[in-house]
Amino acid sequence: MKRIFSKSLLSTYAVILAIGYFYFRDSLVTTSVAGSALLFGLPLAMAAMVGILCERTGVVNIGIEGTLLFSAFLGFFIGAISKNLLIGLASALIGGVIMSLLLALLTVNWKMDQIIAGTIINILAAGLTSFFYKQGYALPSILPRWEVPLLSDIPFIGPVFFTHGPLTYAGLILIVALWVGLFHTRWGLRSRSIGEYPSSADAAGIKVNRLKYFNLMLAGGFGGLTGAYLALELVGSFDRGFSAGKGFTALALMIFGRWNPLGALGAALFFGTAQAVANQLMITGVVNIPQPFINMLPYVLTIAVLAISAGKVRPPAAAGRPYEKENS
Repeated sequence: MKRIFSKSLLSTYAVILAIGYFYFRDSLVTTSVAGSALLFGLPLAMAAMVGILCERTGVVNIGIEGTLLFSAFLGFFIGAISKNLLIGLASALIGGVIMSLLLALLTVNWKMDQIIAGTIINILAAGLTSFFYKQGYALPSILPRWEVPLLSDIPFIGPVFFTHGPLTYAGLILIVALWVGLFHTRWGLRSRSIGEYPSSADAAGIKVNRLKYFNLMLAGGFGGLTGAYLALELVGSFDRGFSAGKGFTALALMIFGRWNPLGALGAALFFGTAQAVANQLMITGVVNIPQPFINMLPYVLTIAVLAISAGKVRPPAAAGRPYEKENS
C-alpha cells in the first residue's frame, strides 16, 4: 500500500513539474491546453462514474453509451422546445435514470445476461434518438460560465479550474463526493460488499437487490448529468450519434482507473490532455500529419496504457453475475 501511494505521489510531482516547465516556456499555450484537457476529459470521467457505480455494485454496464445519448437527446430537445435550460437539465437527468431503471429491470429482476442488457440499451437509445431526431431546433443559449471570485484570478489554476459552467463544477464535486462515499461511508462499504460477496452481504442483513436498484439509479443520474453537460454546456447542439463513443471510452478509463473515481478522473484527464495536445499540434502546424491520424493519438495512447495495465487490475468479483439468493 505504501509503495502504491509513493508511486502516486511521484506521478503527481512529475505532472506538476511538467506543467511548470511548459508554463514558463509558454504560459498562454500551456493554460489553453490544460483548460481544453479538462473540457475533453471531464465528460469521460463523469461517464466512467456510471460504470464504477454499477460494477462496484456487481452489474456490468456497457450501456453507458446509450445512457449518454438518450439523456443528451432529451436535455437538448426538451430544453429547445421549452426554451428553458433548467427543464432540459431535469429531462436529461430523468432520461439517465430511466435507462438505469431499465438496466436494473433486465439484470436484477429478469437475471438477463448483463452484456446483452447493455447492448439492448445502446440499440434502443440509438433507435429512439434517430427516429425522433428533427432538424431546426436550437437552444436559447448554453449554460453560462461562472468565474469564481478571487480564485479565477490565480495564474494558470484560475483559468483552468475556475472559469467554467455550473455542470463542470458539479461534475468535479460529485466525482470527489463519490470517492468519499464509496471508500469512507457505510453506504460505500455495503455497495462494495455486494459487488464482491453478495451472499455474505445478504447474510449480514443488506438488501442486495434494493441497494443495486438504488446504485443503478444513482449511476443513471451521473449518466444524465453527463448527457446534459455535453448538450447544454459544452456543445449546445445535438445530432445523431452525438455521444460519439464516449461511453465505451469511459469503460476503458474505468478499468485504467482501477474502479476508483479519482483514478478514473486521472485517466480521463490523461486522455483529455492527449486530445488537447493533438489539437494544439494541428493548430500550430508543428507536425505535417493528416488530421485523422492526429485525432487517433488520444485513443492510441489510451489503448497502449490500458494494454500495459489491464493485467494488473482486478474487477469486483461479482461483477457480471446475477445474484440468486436461493443458490447462496
